[in-house]
Amino acid sequence: MNTTINGPDGAARCRWCAAAPEFLAYHDHEWGFPVDDDRRLFEKISLEAFQSGLSWRTILAKREHFRAAFHGFDFHRIARYTQSDVERLLQDKGIVRHRGKIEAVINNAARAVELVQREGSLAAFIWRYEPEAAQLAVPQTVSTSAQSDRLSRDLKKLGWKFVGPTTVYAFMQAMGLINDHAEQCTIRPKAQSARQAFRRPGVNPA
Repeated sequence: MNTTINGPDGAARCRWCAAAPEFLAYHDHEWGFPVDDDRRLFEKISLEAFQSGLSWRTILAKREHFRAAFHGFDFHRIARYTQSDVERLLQDKGIVRHRGKIEAVINNAARAVELVQREGSLAAFIWRYEPEAAQLAVPQTVSTSAQSDRLSRDLKKLGWKFVGPTTVYAFMQAMGLINDHAEQCTIRPKAQSARQAFRRPGVNPA
């Protein structure tokens, strides 16, 4: 199966980004580009948890509502949420009102605070799981990897919830730990250039 489709400018792009109009900008400017901002990393892993059993289109359409409801995914603030916040979120029609997922985000925020205290940043911990080039599968042919399995397992050991291997792999794809753009996608070399210029958190320059 062909993994690309021509975009509005005639250039090839990953086929999945044609599934909804709002996917194009997300594909071209976010997906696969490396991220070291702790808040963005926490936002994405939280949204991936909310996506479980749903489509990314549903979550992307609600992303601004999620950001407003969860105070910009400031995990230091979310870690202090109380039961009244859970009830507030369950009444918010702009987000996915799933008690288990809401409570997981609050739990994970507290775990993220602990991890930052121990590791210095969320990014420094997560980027340790970046696969080496020889470990990568052909783009868009797998939904888990040895690295996503390991990150999932290690997060669970630290008390995180809704971080299964598939969820974590999608997170790694989106946050640029993997350049999973199709080989012929016009954005692939742009994402690769961004990865080459990216300074890995916690790694001292030579």
